[in-house]
Amino acid sequence: MPSSLWLLDIKANTMILKVYTSLSLLFLVNSVWTRTVRQVYDDLDPEHWSRYTSECPQECFCPPSFPNALYCDNKGLKEIPAIPARIWYLYLQNNQIETLSEKPFVNATHLRWINLNKNKITNNGIESGVLSKLKRLLYLFLEDNELEEVPAPLPVGLEQLRLARNKISRIPEGVFSNLENLTMLDLHQNSLLDSALQSDTFQGLNNLMQLNIAKNSLKKMPLSIPANTLQLFLDNNSIEVIPENYFSAIPKVTFLRLNYNKLSDDGIPPNGFNVSSILDLQLSHNQLTKVPPINAHLEHLHLDHNKIKSVNGTQICPVSIALEEDYGYYGNVPRLRYLRLDGNEIQPPIPLDIMICFRLLQAVVI
Repeated sequence: MPSSLWLLDIKANTMILKVYTSLSLLFLVNSVWTRTVRQVYDDLDPEHWSRYTSECPQECFCPPSFPNALYCDNKGLKEIPAIPARIWYLYLQNNQIETLSEKPFVNATHLRWINLNKNKITNNGIESGVLSKLKRLLYLFLEDNELEEVPAPLPVGLEQLRLARNKISRIPEGVFSNLENLTMLDLHQNSLLDSALQSDTFQGLNNLMQLNIAKNSLKKMPLSIPANTLQLFLDNNSIEVIPENYFSAIPKVTFLRLNYNKLSDDGIPPNGFNVSSILDLQLSHNQLTKVPPINAHLEHLHLDHNKIKSVNGTQICPVSIALEEDYGYYGNVPRLRYLRLDGNEIQPPIPLDIMICFRLLQAVVI
């Protein structure tokens, strides 16, 4: 059935988005390093360029205006060259590197950022302790390699760890226990089974904000997600059931993605998703036949490509419609602004009681 977009009460101005401070910190952290380099080195004295050039590995590029950055990407390298002491930002992606040894990093005691994506690094190729000795490292990118388990030990100050698209099926015990500063952990598109995620797997990640375990082989919701997690991505697994009161252990979760799983009506507790912290709930491509109960605080709901045949606004409204009318427009009104229902068996028009309940709706896709 072709999708049609029904727009409801769109005002002249574009939708005003709320900015949540904690989320902003996560989204902005990737750009901090760029500003730091520019501030300090935009006015670099040209007399120093020759010294920087002489220290630069022959295979790499050392931009004079960014003397703390070393670009060795797309060079066909099989080994890491000696890294000068001044380097903070190291780019080694898109090479043929198979090993990480201590020797190239002997003088690189100030490294903050290493990008080793798209190489051929295995766990056996990582020398014991080489990563943990990089005391100042904040960002480690090892996506698209040949890792079979999370490398250990890791630098204790690490803030982002990206391990997507490897072959990881095992997470060593205690590997995250000292990573209190880690805010982002990306493990998507690996080979993780439920047995790989034990009750203490994520112990120590007290400041984790984003956890991505999408595109693995999970059949159950993972155990003991860190309590401060804001974004939880579990798309493209085989999850069938949401345990009772599962989200009470992660009371700050704001964005929840469970697209492309095997969730049915029977697998969701009566108030499984009636969670006040969740603002964006994505349940696309599952096996639902009805809209699950939601909280009045929810702003975006994705239910496309399920088996839903009809929608009753009175039944799914998180507050009594009659009570809502008593409160008036600015009272206890549900905050839902975006509702996606295409790919189901629902026929337009949109039921009037949906519009009465969700007065802030700006778009419905059916």
